[in-house]
Amino acid sequence: SVYHTLIPPEGSLASALCRTFREYSVKFSNCNGKRKVQYESSEPADFKVDEDGMVYAVRSFPLSSEHAKFLIYAQDKETQEKWQVAVKLSLKPTLTEESVKESPEVEEIVFPRQLGKHSGHLQRQKRDWVIPPINLPENSRGPFPQELVRIRSDRDKNLSLRYSVTGPGADQPPTGIFIINPISGQLSVTKPLDREQIARFHLRAHAVDINGNQVENPIDIVINVIDMNDNRPEFLHQVWNGTVPEGSKPGTYVMTVTAIDADDPNALNGMLRYRILSQAPSTPSPNMFTINNETGDIITVAAGLDREKVQQYTLIIQATDMEGNPTYGLSNTATAIITVTDVNDNPPEFTAMTFYGEVPENRVDIIVANLTVTDKDQPHTPAWNAVYRISGGDPTGRFAIQTDPNSNDGLVTVVKPIDFETNRMFVLTVAAENQVPLAKGIQHPPQSTATVSVTVIDVNENPYFAPNPKIIRQEEGLHAGTMLTTFTAQDPDRYMQQNIRYTKLSDPANWLKIDPVNGQITTIAILDRESPNVKNNIYNATFLASDNGIPPMSGTGTLQIYLLDINDNAPQVLPQEAETCETPDPNSINITALDYDIDPNAGPFAFDLPLSPVNIKKNWTITRLNGDFAQLNLKIKFLEAGIYEVPIIITDSGNPPKSNISILRVKVCQCDSNGDCTDVDRIVGAGLGTGAIIAILLCIIILLILVLMFVVWMKRRDKERQAKQLLIDPEDDVRDNILKYDEEGGGEEDQDYDLSQLQQPDTVEPDAIKPVGIRRMDERPIHAEPQYPVRSAAPHPGDIGDFINEGLKAADNDPTAPPYDSLLVFDYEGSGSTAGSLSSLNSSSSGGEQDYDYLNDWGPRFKKLADMYGGGDD
Repeated sequence: SVYHTLIPPEGSLASALCRTFREYSVKFSNCNGKRKVQYESSEPADFKVDEDGMVYAVRSFPLSSEHAKFLIYAQDKETQEKWQVAVKLSLKPTLTEESVKESPEVEEIVFPRQLGKHSGHLQRQKRDWVIPPINLPENSRGPFPQELVRIRSDRDKNLSLRYSVTGPGADQPPTGIFIINPISGQLSVTKPLDREQIARFHLRAHAVDINGNQVENPIDIVINVIDMNDNRPEFLHQVWNGTVPEGSKPGTYVMTVTAIDADDPNALNGMLRYRILSQAPSTPSPNMFTINNETGDIITVAAGLDREKVQQYTLIIQATDMEGNPTYGLSNTATAIITVTDVNDNPPEFTAMTFYGEVPENRVDIIVANLTVTDKDQPHTPAWNAVYRISGGDPTGRFAIQTDPNSNDGLVTVVKPIDFETNRMFVLTVAAENQVPLAKGIQHPPQSTATVSVTVIDVNENPYFAPNPKIIRQEEGLHAGTMLTTFTAQDPDRYMQQNIRYTKLSDPANWLKIDPVNGQITTIAILDRESPNVKNNIYNATFLASDNGIPPMSGTGTLQIYLLDINDNAPQVLPQEAETCETPDPNSINITALDYDIDPNAGPFAFDLPLSPVNIKKNWTITRLNGDFAQLNLKIKFLEAGIYEVPIIITDSGNPPKSNISILRVKVCQCDSNGDCTDVDRIVGAGLGTGAIIAILLCIIILLILVLMFVVWMKRRDKERQAKQLLIDPEDDVRDNILKYDEEGGGEEDQDYDLSQLQQPDTVEPDAIKPVGIRRMDERPIHAEPQYPVRSAAPHPGDIGDFINEGLKAADNDPTAPPYDSLLVFDYEGSGSTAGSLSSLNSSSSGGEQDYDYLNDWGPRFKKLADMYGGGDD
C-alpha cells in the first residue's frame, strides 16, 4: 500500500505527523492485532519512525524529488515476519473556509455484525472495526449544524433501528455540541469548537430497535479538534531584567526570555521563534546581543561592554509562531533591559602628584593633609572605594591614612608625636588601591601613586628634669644652710633662646629651698629621719621649672632624699604604766625599750636601775631577758598598795651609745590567789595623776565659792525682809508657817475630799429650807453665779491680824474662793463641828501634855515650834 502524506507549504521543517492516515502515521494490522511490530525507515537520516508508528522528519530540508518518497519497514519481533509501505510526500494547500466547505461527502460508518449462531454452529466473524478519528477544524464558521459522519448498521434493512451518541459533548457536559439523527444516524456538530478548551471528544454510538433493545455493540467515535493559528504568543513578563558584567567576552550568557502560545505546541501554530528587533543604544555596536530563536537565551556577540560608557541596554524581543514565519505567523513583543554591572576596571588616580600639609610637634590625632582621587567605577562599591597605603617616608609609623566613606578622600593623620628638634619635614609616598583587586589585564597607572610633603611646626615645649625623680642619700641632722644638690631642668626647644627659673612646689616639712636661677637646693631646717613626713626613710620634695616662652611652659621634678639614720633618739620604756601585786609573787612586770632610731642605733638595749634614790634598788630589781626585753620585780616581800614611779636607765647600742632614764608608773595593789587586783577602787583613786588631782581640787574650790555666794545672797535677802517686818517678837511671828500653808494650793479640794462633811455633818439641811442670809460664806455656791475676776494678792501686811482680816474680806467678796482657799476653810470651822478646835494649839495645858522635841529633827523651819512647845516649863 502507499501512504500519501501532505506536508505544509514551504516545508522548511517537517513536524510530527498525525496518528491517522491523514496525520502521517503508519499502522499494520493483522488478524489478531496482538503482534509487537518494530518499524524502520529506509532513509533514517531524514525520517524517523517511533514504536507507535509516528513518522517524524529528523532534519530540515527543502522538499525535492529525492525526498518525495521513502519506504517504511515493519517486522514482527516474534515471527520475524516483514512488511513494507511506501510513503509519498506532497505539499498541502493552505486550509481555508472554502476548502472546509468543499469537504468530500460525508463518510458512512457501518456497524459490524454481532456474533451469532448459524445452523447450530458458531461462525467466525470479523472483529469490530477500528473507526479512525474524525478531524474537525476549530473555529469553523458553519453553517451549523454541520454534518460530520453517518452511522449505519447493516441490519437496518430488516429492522427499524434508532441511533444515539453518548459522552462529553453529547449528553454530558458540555452538552449539545454533537447531535445525531436517530433515524438516519447522521452525526453533526452544532457550533464552532475551540481546541484550547477541549482538544478531543470521545463519543460512543449506539443502535437499538424500536423496543430499545441493543442490536449492535457500541462503537467509539473520536473527534479531534484540529488546531488553527488563532492565538498570539504571550510573554510571561512584559519587561525582562538581566545583568551582564562589563568587559564580558562574546558568548556570555545574559538572560532568558520566555513566551507561551495557547495553540498546539506540537504543531506549527504553537512553535515559537524569537528574534531581537532593536537595541538601544546602538554603541559600541548595534548588535551587542543575540538571542537563541528557539530557547530565548540572550547572549553577547560583541566585545566592548563598558559600564562607564553605557550602563544599560534596552532590547525589543519578538516571539512569532508558525516557526517564525513572518507571513503566516502571529507575533508579540516584550522589552529586555540589560544592566551592565561594574567590575574594577578603573584604578583610583590622584588628582595631584604632590600634596602638602603641616603639623605642630607633639600633636596627635589631627589631620595633616587631604588626598583626593578619582575613580570611574560605580561610586560606593568595592570597585570604587579607595584604600590608601604609605609605601615610603615613614619608617617609624608616625602617620596613618583613613578613607572618608563619603568623598573617598584620604585623610593623613598623625598617630605618634613628632619632635621638631629631630624631624622638621617628612616626605611620604602614598599609593591608592581599591577594596577589590583590579580586573585581569589592567595595571595601576602612575597616577595611583603620589607624594605627601609634611612640615613640622616648632612649638614651645615643657622643660623637663632629668633624672626625674632624682635620688640623693644624706644623713639626718644636717643643719640649716647646707647645700644638698643641684636639681636643674632641660629645655627641649634647642632652637629657642629661653631662660628657666625654678620654684618650690611641694615641701611638706619646709626643710628646703631652691635657687631660682641655678637650681641649687639648700636646707633651711634640720633634716629628721623620724619626722612623720618621711616615709620609708625617703623625703619627697617637688620643684617647678618654668621657661619664658610664648606661651610659657613648665615642668615638675621630684627630689627624693634618702635619710641615713644617726643615733639622735634615746630609748624609752614601754609601756609607761604597769600593775603588780604587793608581794613579788605571783606576777612580775615585763618591759621593753622603744627607740625611734633603727639599726645599728637601736637594740640590743641595756636595762638598769639608778642608785638614787636608794629605795629604788631597795624595793625593785630588774632583769634583762634579751636585747629588747627586761623584767621588773619586787625585791622586798611586801610593798604597800599605791602608785610608785620607778626610774629605769635604758642604753641603746649606738656609737656613741645614747641612754635615757624613763619613769615607769607602777600600780601596786592587793591581789587574790590568781594575781588579780581586788582593791581596784582604792588603787584607781590613788592612781590619779597630779594634773587630775589639781583639776579635782579646783572644781571643789569653785563649788564651795558658789555655795558661799549663795548663802551670802540668802542672808542679804533675809535682812531686807526683816527690815520690813512689824515690831513684834520674832518668836511669835508665825507668818512663815502660814505662808507655807498657802503654797500647798487647794487643800482637800485638790484631793477630791468632800469638805461639806467638815461643816456640821449631823445638822446638814437641804438648801431649800435654809433661811435666806444664813448661808455660810465659805460654802461653795450651788447655783450658777456670775464669774468675777481673780482677786489680786493682798499686800504684805504689817500686822498678822490685819493680814487675816484683809484675807477674809477678800474671800467674802469673791464667791468663787471657797473651798479653794484652804486658809479660810481652816480659819472658820462653824458650829457643831465634830473636829476638835484648832484653838487648842494655843493652850498651854494641852501643850504640856505633848513632847515636841522631835520637831528638832524636821529641819530649821520647825525648830521655832520646837523651841516654843518643847524644852520644858520655861
